[in-house]
Amino acid sequence: MEKIGLSIERQGPLAVLRLDKARGNAIDEPLAEALAAAAKELDADDAVRGVLLASAHPKLFCPGLDLVALVDYDREAMRRFFVRFEEGMIGLYALRKPVVAAVAGAAVAGGCILALTADHRVIREGSPIGLNEVRVGVPLPWWVLTMLRATTSPAALTDVALLGRNFTDEEAREIGLVHEVLPAEGFEEAALARLEELANRDSAAVGTTKAWLRHDALEEMRAGGPERRGVFLDAWFSDSAQKRIRETVDSLARRG
Repeated sequence: MEKIGLSIERQGPLAVLRLDKARGNAIDEPLAEALAAAAKELDADDAVRGVLLASAHPKLFCPGLDLVALVDYDREAMRRFFVRFEEGMIGLYALRKPVVAAVAGAAVAGGCILALTADHRVIREGSPIGLNEVRVGVPLPWWVLTMLRATTSPAALTDVALLGRNFTDEEAREIGLVHEVLPAEGFEEAALARLEELANRDSAAVGTTKAWLRHDALEEMRAGGPERRGVFLDAWFSDSAQKRIRETVDSLARRG
């Protein structure tokens, strides 16, 4: 499968879901839609025993939402994008197959959310990971917070969710944002080795156990997310958030 900025590469029983998009894999509407479709495709394919989330760019993972593409969306267009993004992330989180994220570079905001869908996250040394939404002036979506609470140390939630800090290396590992910090040399091969270890277990046993492990979080994400979308959209279109978003877009334009 090849889609806008996304491909599925088959490596025997493993599938590499690879981001390959301009602007550092920033997530726009076509990419959000492609991620949702890929999650469904991978879930339905019994030949796939494990999935690696990876980037075609050796020093990039995903910097978050594509603000350049989204800045001029009106409320209805932004609601449509947000639903597609939510569907893709929840679809990946719900996969009954092991998922490993090979975070080869910055994974902030939406990029961190994408990484959090995985069962095991390896990050390249020196790469920042974190959720900076509150620094832009928007709340973390309900379903993201649910996933975060199920993943990271409770003591770290203030720094991660309220202060919007980015973390690197051992600090990121200690709080649970990642499981391993690896050097650049042989990085993706090492991530694939972790995936192979998980994929070599009995697939039915792994699938059932993973579904049970994530059942409560998924129920909460699906039940609470839709009714809280309006709160997120209100914040997104507030004067203060729009000012910060446009300042960020202008900064990106100056960098070329």
